[in-house]
Amino acid sequence: MTRDDAFLLAADAVLDLVDLPEVTVRWSQPSALPRLTVGGLAVHLGNQVVRAAELLPSEPGDLPVLADADEHYARSAWPTAAPEDPVNDRGGDETLALEGPAALHDRVVTHRDRVRDALASGAAQDVVPVPWAGWALRREDFLLTRMLEVVVHSDDLAVSVGVDTPTLPAAVFDPVRDLLVRLAVARHGQARVVAALTRRERALPVHAF
Repeated sequence: MTRDDAFLLAADAVLDLVDLPEVTVRWSQPSALPRLTVGGLAVHLGNQVVRAAELLPSEPGDLPVLADADEHYARSAWPTAAPEDPVNDRGGDETLALEGPAALHDRVVTHRDRVRDALASGAAQDVVPVPWAGWALRREDFLLTRMLEVVVHSDDLAVSVGVDTPTLPAAVFDPVRDLLVRLAVARHGQARVVAALTRRERALPVHAF
C-alpha cells in the first residue's frame, strides 16, 4: 500500500473518531491536553486532513527540501517548546470549534474528498511546501507527518472522551511507530530506548517529543 493510500485510511479514521457522540457531548469540556477543549482538539485532529488538502496541490517554490520527516522534527521548534509557548498556540482550533461538531464533520469530508481527488488526478505535488516551517518535504514524508498527528491526537481525543483509542490500520500506524522510535533514539540514545522496551528493572522514561 502506498503512503497516499495510507493517508486516506487515516482520514477515514479521523472522521470516524470526531463523529463519535461522546465527542459531541463533551465538545466544550476540557480535553486531556492543556488549554484545549474537546472541540478544539477534535478540530486540530480534523485539520490534519484539511492541511493535506490545502498543501498537496501547492508548488514548493524556492523552499529547501528536507531529507526526510526525521529532519523535519529535528529542526522544528515546537517539540521542545513549553505548552504555553506561542509556537504551540491553538487559538485557531478553539475558534473553529465554536462552529460545532457538524461543521467539523462537513469540513473533514470535503477536504478528505479533495485529497482523494488530488492524489487520483495527479494534482498532488511530489514535493509539498510546509509554509509554517519554512521548508518543503517529499509528499510521502509530508503525509507521514500528518499521519503522526493523526495517531497521536486520536489517542488524545479518545482519552479525553473516555473511549478506547482506535486501532488504526497497520499501513497508518506502523510507519508512525517507526518514526516515533527513531525520534526517541535521537533524543535519548539507543541504550535508553532499548532498556525502556525490554528491561523494566532499569527503564527510564523515553519520549519522542
